[in-house]
Amino acid sequence: MARRRRRSAPRRPPQRSDPRGERLPPAIHVLIDSHCHLTDSAFRTDLDQVLARSRQAGVTQWVCIASNLDDAGEALGLTQTHEGVFATAGVHPHEAQGAGPDTADRIREAAAHPSCVAIGETGLDYHYDHSPRDTQRRLFTGHLALAAELALPVVVHSRGADDDMAAILRECGPAVRGVLHCFGGPPEMLDLALELGWLVSFTGSSTFKRFDRALLRAVPHDRYMLETDAPYLAPVPHRGKRNEPAYMAQIAESVAEARGESMDAVARDSTSNAVRFYALPVTPREDQ
Repeated sequence: MARRRRRSAPRRPPQRSDPRGERLPPAIHVLIDSHCHLTDSAFRTDLDQVLARSRQAGVTQWVCIASNLDDAGEALGLTQTHEGVFATAGVHPHEAQGAGPDTADRIREAAAHPSCVAIGETGLDYHYDHSPRDTQRRLFTGHLALAAELALPVVVHSRGADDDMAAILRECGPAVRGVLHCFGGPPEMLDLALELGWLVSFTGSSTFKRFDRALLRAVPHDRYMLETDAPYLAPVPHRGKRNEPAYMAQIAESVAEARGESMDAVARDSTSNAVRFYALPVTPREDQ
């Protein structure tokens, strides 16, 4: 009588550790960090290692977001030295007061670079009010006009300014494609974004206890992206530490749990949405 062969259990991908001893999820999903600040001084001494860790975690592309025009120049420089990095050009509302009369021309110049994939980060921040509100509004509407002129998407920061943000976006209408980054509500802003054909993007803040996780379930599968906003807003369990793109996996896992979906579905949807929004190249792993 022939012996019945034992069926071996399916092999699991080995658990990995980064050089600092932190455990990382197996890199079986392709992710795009759709919003990070790689030119920040927090990464000045170890950017190569930061990107290497994120590759190990499955991140294949990074959109390096500009906060000002000098920042945009640095970001464009990174696109030439680091494969898979893309840049944006714009002035953050915190720095609106320092924007000069040549701002629009300098954004146009940066946007002409083939690795510049969006206008921004721009928007309104009435929480900190680092720049006068009328200056913020004027600069924001100027960025929206440039995005329409250049046929580029716009990356929008909005904090404590829902009424003015909604009014400006409604006036702009469908002329511009955009994303409300670091989205945390309220639900009415999600409704407006969807009405206008915009996307929203979720950061590590979506893992925080007070985050309205109903937002994660309410957004359609083709209307959201994931981001780290590194070095800010590290997800649980890294909250309070320097954030980095390798933590995209924790963000994706949290979103998948909230949506009642597989990690594979969330990785696939968020990645394809980022590719479409920013017109990024599709890598072989993403095309499988």
